[in-house]
Amino acid sequence: MCGIAGAYRTTDTVRIERMLDRLTHRGPDGQGVIATDTGVLGHTRLAIIDLQGGRQPMEHDGALICFNGEIYNYRILRDRYLRDQTLKTDSDTEVLLRLYRTLGPGFVNLLEGMFAFAILDGDDLFLARDPIGIKPLYLAQRDHTLLFASEIKALALQADQVTTFPPGTWYHSRFGSHAYYEFAKGWPQNGVFETVERAKNAIRAVLRSAVHKRLLADVPVGVSLSGGLDSSIVALLACAELDHVETFAVGMEGSEDLEAACRMAQYLGTRHYEYVYTRAEMEAVLPDVIYYLESADPALVRSAVPNYFLARLASERVKVILTGEGADELYAGYDYMRALTTPEDLHRELEIAIRELHRTNLQRADRMFMAFGVEGRVPFLDVESIALALSLPPEWKLAAPGEPTKMLLREAFASDLPESIVQRPKQKFSAGAGSMHELATVAEERFDDQTFARERQRLMQRWNYRLPNKEALYYLDTLRAVLPERLIMPEMGVSRSL
Repeated sequence: MCGIAGAYRTTDTVRIERMLDRLTHRGPDGQGVIATDTGVLGHTRLAIIDLQGGRQPMEHDGALICFNGEIYNYRILRDRYLRDQTLKTDSDTEVLLRLYRTLGPGFVNLLEGMFAFAILDGDDLFLARDPIGIKPLYLAQRDHTLLFASEIKALALQADQVTTFPPGTWYHSRFGSHAYYEFAKGWPQNGVFETVERAKNAIRAVLRSAVHKRLLADVPVGVSLSGGLDSSIVALLACAELDHVETFAVGMEGSEDLEAACRMAQYLGTRHYEYVYTRAEMEAVLPDVIYYLESADPALVRSAVPNYFLARLASERVKVILTGEGADELYAGYDYMRALTTPEDLHRELEIAIRELHRTNLQRADRMFMAFGVEGRVPFLDVESIALALSLPPEWKLAAPGEPTKMLLREAFASDLPESIVQRPKQKFSAGAGSMHELATVAEERFDDQTFARERQRLMQRWNYRLPNKEALYYLDTLRAVLPERLIMPEMGVSRSL
């Protein structure tokens, strides 16, 4: 994981160095800037694979690359497509650059992982982003120069408008943009799984494989453990692969997450670490949380606060952490989805929720972990896991009255997890950690009704954004102190689970 910044049709390295100054938190292990005749690439590195040989930007045969992410199958691709070449490193970065030179833009279809990268090759620029948008990438235009970076803040001094580079897309300066990945192939096909039992076996197998891939690292790996179903499954599968696993949990005094996580850690025998924070600490870190998050969406900020403390705690011991992100979108885990009573409505909503992840929960996870130089990995969002989940009949995901959500997922791992974990109701990260109501209370104390009404009307007229409450205004006001509103509003995702 790293931060990247660059420009096409300029040789101004000072501009890129200034952009990188705002991304140093993403890569504390090194920084580099290289210019060619047609562009500049910059990189701040968090070293995970090939600690010595993977420095960037990296050059091969006149082409340059800067890369943010991890390619889990890079060694397989290297042995299959590059066996006649002599590589200088054991890094996935070099494999990417050589695959581009060997196979052309279509090589992106072969990649398993999370990524955003740029390649300068002679007069050409090539950009690509992973299928779901786990890794961020933003674009801006200034005069005739195309700028790009991992975070909006890096572009704030350079441009009047920023756009999100779409997930599942590559761009070539001569060939244009191409959407190489589409996760939804329409309605699930009948007969893919004849029985629920076969589906549960497939879920177990695909998640076991996804976790296995994401344990690839030359540094310590941990697991975020809230004590909920999703993170408990990830921790369970990681413990099956590793002799020693470190788990991390945070919350306010008396929070349900801390208690449940402790029970699960004892069950698995992990080295477990927790941090208890207070309302005063929440208020103190909120400006930093919002600065790194680059969003004022209330649900996102609420969950970002415990995520911030978790990332800080984990950074003391590991550089890579696995999380349970994505399970709720794949298996209908949110409470609001209970109101969707037909398979058609539920499947449609799940597709939308997955498409929006890169602007909501994935953005939150990326920004909070990278604020402390930690790489977050998301096994549930492996492309095979997504394909499997969306191939299942949606009626199997409908929650019956009084029944917990995600019953298919719960039953798939019921024999391996404590009953208290299998039956534990879904908790929002902020609710389980105890921060949800505290943040709303702080916001209510900041603004009177007239100020709220005035801002609500202005934001609707200017951006067609309906300000939901004073809490949202509090977060937006905090974000506007560090980023211009013109850059915030067009790209801000809105959580559907609010």
